[in-house]
Amino acid sequence: MHKFLRAVGFSKIEDRKELSEIITASIQNADKRLYVTTMHDGIIAEFEKNFAEDIGIAVCGEFDENDKFIYEYYYPYLIPTDVSTEEDLNVERHAAQISYAGICNEPRVGVTLIFYLQNMIPYIKYENEDNFPIRGTSLSLSALSIKGQILMPIAKTDEEKEVAKKKTNYRNKLINNARRGDENAIESLTLDDMDLYTSISKKIRSQDVYSLVDSYFMPYGVECDHYSVLGEIKETKKVINKMSKETVHIMRINCNDLEFDLCINDKDLLGEPAIGRRFKGNIWMQGVINYPDSK
Repeated sequence: MHKFLRAVGFSKIEDRKELSEIITASIQNADKRLYVTTMHDGIIAEFEKNFAEDIGIAVCGEFDENDKFIYEYYYPYLIPTDVSTEEDLNVERHAAQISYAGICNEPRVGVTLIFYLQNMIPYIKYENEDNFPIRGTSLSLSALSIKGQILMPIAKTDEEKEVAKKKTNYRNKLINNARRGDENAIESLTLDDMDLYTSISKKIRSQDVYSLVDSYFMPYGVECDHYSVLGEIKETKKVINKMSKETVHIMRINCNDLEFDLCINDKDLLGEPAIGRRFKGNIWMQGVINYPDSK
């Protein structure tokens, strides 16, 4: 059973029989059906079923020589609503099944951003047509969480927010220059990190860490597309899973100036989300590549 199935409102599934019923319903009553021919003349198919606005389950598999669909795997998803980044992307196939991971060197988060690719069928079509590299792509990110909590925001004046924004922009410029091999930028970043470490080490003796750290984005666990995040809530809404009747929170999160959508079951969220408050939790990152001709 998929660990993040409860994030889209299926927390009460107890056995394989109940799961099979959901998978069968997702195939038979799919809202979206996608097909692509493989290099060996096979047909890969993906069936997507929405159980509430923007959340659902995708079932993937292949058709055999008798046109019978053979189910291979499924995954829960949250459809992202807006572009998160326009940085260059790379995509690699997973070893065990026909699914893909995307890699993006996004300087704002400070780590190599790895995500599970939602729209693999369009990618395979481009791959079959040998259309790479593709210029003008962008990336929309979403995330699923099964454990999170709401924190109050750090009080800041408009002037402090403006100063923080300028510092962030300056740091991003330094990171971009450092990636190009600028030694002065590398040295400046190193000194900034040392100063920041010294400052926090002194303040943390008398202050709570979450009153000092406004936002963070860092790898979590052993799987490369899992992260621990702390970010500001920009938008929030509740949806009801039509099959399970469970409540799911969908939020737009700003984390280190990177925005993405996030969903979490009401049972797994501690606190009440609201615009301006912060979300802290562990996530599974997904992404949709927006191709120029799909706009």
